[in-house]
This record gives sequence, structure tokens and C-alpha cells, in this order.
Amino acid sequence: MLKTFVNGVNSLFAKGLAWFERKLRIWTQPTLPSLVLDTVGDLRRDKSELVWENALLRQQLIVMKRSVKQPKMTNTDRRILVVLASRLRAWQSALLLVKPNTLLQWHKQLFKLVWRRKSAIRVGRPHLSEETIALIKRMALDNPLWGAERIRGELLKLDVHVCKRTIQKYIRQVRTNRPTSQTWTTFVHNHAADIWACDFLPVFSLFFKQYFVFFIIELASRRVIHLGVTDAPTDAWVAQQLREATPFDQKPKYLIRDNDSKFGQQFARVAAETSIKILKTPIAAPNANAICERFLESVRHECLDHLLVLSQRHLHRMVKAYVLYFNQQRPHQGIDQSIPIPSQTVPTNPNQGKTIQASPILGGLHTVYQWAA
Repeated sequence: MLKTFVNGVNSLFAKGLAWFERKLRIWTQPTLPSLVLDTVGDLRRDKSELVWENALLRQQLIVMKRSVKQPKMTNTDRRILVVLASRLRAWQSALLLVKPNTLLQWHKQLFKLVWRRKSAIRVGRPHLSEETIALIKRMALDNPLWGAERIRGELLKLDVHVCKRTIQKYIRQVRTNRPTSQTWTTFVHNHAADIWACDFLPVFSLFFKQYFVFFIIELASRRVIHLGVTDAPTDAWVAQQLREATPFDQKPKYLIRDNDSKFGQQFARVAAETSIKILKTPIAAPNANAICERFLESVRHECLDHLLVLSQRHLHRMVKAYVLYFNQQRPHQGIDQSIPIPSQTVPTNPNQGKTIQASPILGGLHTVYQWAA
């Protein structure tokens, strides 16, 4: 019973609301008397105001034509309506698609956007020309030792004013992973003529006795300066080898060695007396003494791996013969297939009918070829 009563009340309320909506549409529809009265009133209004009102109505008509069901406003439509309404005193009566409060909200958003752009801090410097940028990059490539401040000074000489940060930006584009100091490879390459390197080569005899071969090699020419063989490489013995390798003031500026305990105080004292600066390689870094390490490998593969060492004297004789071949006959890739100690005789022209003579050395392990006399 109660449910039927509630449903009847709801139905009656819905019918009353529908009737009120129909009446409201009829009351708000323009009639002929209202149209005549509004037209007569427009005759007294300013022409410019009528133009702005027509533009506002026309913009709303454009939105209506573009929409299918519900009008959809774009940002451009909102800004146009705000601008047109700002030029019209009776703008509220000319709005058909949106409420006045909605238009005011759009006006606040547009106001914030305009003043945000006006109050934005404009930072930065004028853009550089392509010629100036190319000049900075060229200076950075041609002069790897120059920094940003040095390049800035050169630009000031040319009456080109560029700040340091801008120069650094373009330097980073042409110098990738530039080291802060000279690399070890560059140092060795630039000072190879003044650098010697030394190291020990352990060798076992036929009866499992251990010997040590000490080498000193010149990096620039790959020439073996000195060799010594012992079964007890003490500090005094190593120091004596350095004395024998530097007679008559024949010495390098730098000497590369590892951190072996065989290099003691006496060795350091002899180096200091002859004004040789010792360069210690890092621990477990054989590449820091790569040339000497490569020579020790050549001694093993090209000589000792094919022999049975019988005694210390036998080892010294064989290594000495190999060093003689290494210095005077063997070409080296590191020096463009040249020989560390080239022959003083001029090679004979092969067109003169001479023959090539082959001479075996080290028991036939290697062969030396030369023009027959």
C-alpha cells in the first residue's frame, strides 16, 4: 500500500516537472512583441557594441555547427569568447552556450597564462653564429692541450666575445673522454728515446734448477742494452748490472721496473748517482711495461722453449747469441720492420746477378738472409 502511494507521488512529481519545463521553454522563446521591442532598443545602442555582440553570437554559432550533440569548446574557442566578451558591456545576455561564471573562469585562466609569460625570467645569451661555433671546435681539435679559458683568450684576440661555459659546451662535442693528464701510452711514445726498461726472466734447467736472466732494453730502438744471468739475484748483483749497462755516462732519463723485491736500496742508489729516474709500474699491470714483457715472450718462444738448459754458462751463451740476433738481424713490427742495430753496409742491388745467402743461427732455430759477397 505504501509502495503504491510512493510510486504515485513520484509519478505526479515527474509529470509536474515536465509541465514546468515545457512552460519555461514557451516563456523563454522569443515572441514577435519581444523581437520588435529588442530591435527598437538596438537602434539606440552604439554601432561598435552591436558589431562585438554579433561577433560573439557568430562565434557561438560556429561552435554549434561544428558539434553534433553537445557543443565542444577548444582552447581557441574559449579565448575568442573571452576577448569578444571583454569588448561588450552586455556580454552576459549574449551568452547562449555557456554560463557567465564559466566565461569568468576562462578569463582567469587566460589572465594567469598571459602574466606567467610576461613575468617569466628570460635568461641566456645571444645565439652564436655558425662561423664562431666552427672556429671554437677547430681550435679545440687543433690544440688538444688548450682549455676553455685558453680558447677564450684566442677568441678575444679576434674580437670574438664568448663566455667560458659556452666554449666548454662545444669543446665537449669534439673531445670525448678527454683525459685530465697525459696518458701512459702517450708518455712512453713521446719519451721512448730516453726510456729503458728492465725485468727478470725466470728459467728452469734440465735438472730443475732455477736461473734468472736480467734484461735492459731501450724502448725507442728495441735494442737490448744489457743482459745478465744468475741463480741468486740479490740487490747488490742487480745494482752491478745497472753499473755495467751505463758506462761512460751512457744512461737513459727514465728506467721502468716493476715492484719486485730484487730491486733494493743499492739499485736505487746507483740509479740516483747516474741521475736516472725510476718509474715503477703498478701492481699486476704488465701492460705498463709492455715492450719489455713482449721481448721476454720472444726470448721464450723463439729460443728457450726449444732448448734444454744444462747450466748457467750454457744459458748465458744461448741467450747472448739470441740477443745478438735480436739486435742485428731480426726485424721488429714496433719500429716498422726495422732492425735495432742496422748494418752499416749498403745492400747489393739484386739486378747485379748476386745470390742470396742463408745462414742458420741458434742451431737452426732461425735463419739469416743476406746478399752473398
